[in-house]
Amino acid sequence: MKSSSTEPVARSGLELEDIGFAVLVVLISLAGAYLLTPYFGAVLWGVVAAIMFQPLTARLAERMGGRKNLATAIVLFGLIALLVVPTILLGISLVNEATALYGKIASGQIDFGRIFQQLLGALPSRLRGFLAEYDLTNFDSIRRQFGSSITSGLQTVAGRVLTVGQGALSFVAALGVMLYLSYFLLRDGERYGEMVRTSLPLRPETRDSLIENFLLVVRATMRGTVVVAVVQGFLGGVLFSALGIEGALIWGVMMGFFSLLPAVGTGIIWVPVAIYLFATGDTGKAAIVVFCGVFIIGMVDNVLRPILVGRDTRMPDFVVLIATLSGLELFGLNGFIIGPVIAALFIAVWNQHRDQRQAKVETAQGAPVPVQTEALAARAAEEAVAHPS
Repeated sequence: MKSSSTEPVARSGLELEDIGFAVLVVLISLAGAYLLTPYFGAVLWGVVAAIMFQPLTARLAERMGGRKNLATAIVLFGLIALLVVPTILLGISLVNEATALYGKIASGQIDFGRIFQQLLGALPSRLRGFLAEYDLTNFDSIRRQFGSSITSGLQTVAGRVLTVGQGALSFVAALGVMLYLSYFLLRDGERYGEMVRTSLPLRPETRDSLIENFLLVVRATMRGTVVVAVVQGFLGGVLFSALGIEGALIWGVMMGFFSLLPAVGTGIIWVPVAIYLFATGDTGKAAIVVFCGVFIIGMVDNVLRPILVGRDTRMPDFVVLIATLSGLELFGLNGFIIGPVIAALFIAVWNQHRDQRQAKVETAQGAPVPVQTEALAARAAEEAVAHPS
């Protein structure tokens, strides 16, 4: 008579069912990612907001006796008041100023021909001769290449006014998704983070290191990039407005945008403005622009960024530049976060790979590896419990 055994049969290697389930997990994950593409930006900013402010929400909830819902609502309303509403108002003001500036260009109040002739007349004769050799003193050709692009660019921005009503519904929906997602991630971020952490098919030490790098880079990017950009753009806009320079808000926003790029920075805006002021004989304003650009706007980056970012999360400037430009090209405005995060994770993954290979080499050469000793001791303890003498 055969006895039926209920003990599980030990299996070695992957079976067809395991491979099929792994393929199913990959396909469903890709389908889920594709499903989020219409609101990719909203989801991204919701996750970023949770990463930035979830620790603050947890501390506030602890001080309020564990009332997470109330603490989350306070933090969320604070984000709306301090970030969302000012951003919307800035966008409206930017479109209005661009519309007015385009109107002045179209009506001839801003004459690029006169500005060009003033700049050309202020140049040394030798430099004017050099420009003449390459036909760069012909304003008509310069206007076709440069002035028309400025006009069309302003016209595009101004044309956004006509499409605000058409895009208002999608914008409100995206904003609602972001705030709704932020609420739940701020309230239950630790639980969701633990679910993601334990679901990743990686070794614990590798997994924890990559997650730590991801969180550090996101927080460092937001603190050291967004804060610096806002401060530099604000200072530049105030400076240009105080000097009576046309389109101060537009120039301030552009300085904030270009501050995202290392090795380029806000100088790409204020240096040409200072040159123009020198060329037109307004040396006092030009000197003020140069002084403020170098010693105030420029020093913001040198002072604030190391404080906000720290040295542990700093990447080489050329990596940040390439990653930011590529991210902006591929993902639009969201790319200034996605690009540096991908670059940082790329570096972190290859550092992990290098460390693991180095550990294997040291093991092969007979070097003591404490982690393996602890693992062997733990295995011996498990066998002792399973087979007591």
